[in-house]
This record gives sequence, structure tokens and C-alpha cells, in this order.
Amino acid sequence: MTKDLDDRMHFAIDLARRAGELGLKYFRDLDSLAVESKGHQDLVSEADREVELFIRAAIADVYPQDGIIGEEHAAVTGTTGHVWVIDPIDGTANFVRGIPAWCVVIACARDGETVVGVIHEPSTDETFYGRLGGGAFLNGKPIKTSNAASLSEGAVGTGLSNRASTKNVVTLISLIMAEGGVFYRNASGALMLAYAASGRLLGYVEEHMNAWDCLAGMLLVEEAGGTVLRADPKTVLDHGTQVITGGSRIFPGLQALCAEAFEPTH
Repeated sequence: MTKDLDDRMHFAIDLARRAGELGLKYFRDLDSLAVESKGHQDLVSEADREVELFIRAAIADVYPQDGIIGEEHAAVTGTTGHVWVIDPIDGTANFVRGIPAWCVVIACARDGETVVGVIHEPSTDETFYGRLGGGAFLNGKPIKTSNAASLSEGAVGTGLSNRASTKNVVTLISLIMAEGGVFYRNASGALMLAYAASGRLLGYVEEHMNAWDCLAGMLLVEEAGGTVLRADPKTVLDHGTQVITGGSRIFPGLQALCAEAFEPTH
């Protein structure tokens, strides 16, 4: 089983890097990029769709019996219990405006539990990756979540979900700042989760995230020694989850603030 997970992880690392190279070609030629709106502050580009097709083709070639769930194309049902969960470009709003804060996200789940996670940021050539029980790494070096116990010791990544009330995140930010903390947002939830896993951020929270945005990063936070609000394996792939993550010492306080700011989950 361990060898299979290692094989899947190394496959995903290589694939994310190759997909990132393809994404960079579009990123360097934005003047000719076709972009459309899916809703308020929700964009999709030709690059998103083409990079996802590239990733799907590679998975179908190597793991033809596995399922695939992605942001831009229909789900593929598999027979192995393994499902690849992909976001070809997380941070599309940044991407289409020339801001180099976007990433390729590839996770693999087995019966709803994430077993492999890779987040690759092409603009900096940083690849965050890990597998269940194997630790978390950045370009080959082990990473650890922050050991901070106080919000005054760093910044908390905050997401803005279009499936939750805007006032809730405003409330959360106010609570964080009242405790001497600051918030950080770069419009890529997956990248902020990677930063939480590597200790650059104290943690990352968002009232609701889709599976393709959060599964890889949540695994990395746990494998880097942090704590996450556990997602329901029966529903997370189809319906997403609330995300609260952080270093183990900061997590209880963050969870308490989120309980105060967010709508109760049912």
C-alpha cells in the first residue's frame, strides 16, 4: 500500500509540474487568452479548461480505472475506490490579470479520505506535496506548520466563499484583529493552505470550499504536523466542506473564532 501511495504521489508531482508548464504558456500570452464569467467574481479561462483536459488525459492513461473530479469538466466514475480531485488553475482571477499567485492542485482520495496531495505554484517553481502518513515537503525539504500559540505571531489566511454570507468573513477578520492578529488573502485558497502547511501562515480558514480547492492542502497541513477540521468522507467530494486549519497550538483558538463568525454546520 505504501508503495502504491508513493507511486501515486510521484506521478502527481510530475503531472502537476507538467501541467504548470502548460499553464505558464497561457500566462505569458494573456492578451490572446479567452476568459468568461461563471458568476460574481468567478472566472474561467481557456487555460483552465485546457490544463484540466491535459491532467485528465494523463490520469486516464496511467490510472484508467480511477475516478476523476475536476472544476471545469464532468466527473468520471471509477471502479477502484480512488478518485483524483483536480483544480487545473486555482487562483484564476489572479491568473487572468497577470498576478503570479496561482497553482495547479492534484489530490487523490481513497473512499473519501485524501491519500495524496500536490500543490504546484509555477511562477515560483514551488511544489508542496505529501501522502498519507509520509510527511509533507516543499521541493524535497520537509515542512512544518507554525508553532505559534498567539494570533499576534503571524497572519491567518482567510478565504471568501461565494456560498456563504460575506458578513461572516468580515466578522471573522474583526475577531482575528481584535486578538492582535492580521489576515492574509491572495485569492488562491489552495496556495494559502500550502502556506499554512509550510508555516508561512499560522493557518487558513474558509467557511466553505469545494473538494478540488482544499483536499490537497488539508492533507499537507496534517502531514506537516498541524490540525484540521476533519471533512466528512461521505460528502466532501460532492459537496465540499468548511475549512479550518492551523498549527496545533493555534488551531483551538482559530476554531473558536470561526464558530463565532460562521453559520452553524448541519
